[in-house]
Amino acid sequence: MPKSPLGDGREVLIEIVKLGSYAKVTAIDPVTGTEVSVMGPGNATRASLEAAAMNKLDYVLKKKAAEGS
Repeated sequence: MPKSPLGDGREVLIEIVKLGSYAKVTAIDPVTGTEVSVMGPGNATRASLEAAAMNKLDYVLKKKAAEGS
């Protein structure tokens, strides 16, 4: 399992579902329950799809943290 983008060692749940020529990638931070999804090409590598979802999760978690401060 990939590690949390926040660098705190938490694991992130990743789900990749192929939908025709597209892939839907969902990343979930199990501690906060934050869930994000991205779409990508179905022929993209698993690593690139995971990276896109992790980048979005990182953005959302940082945005939530900034709003909470």
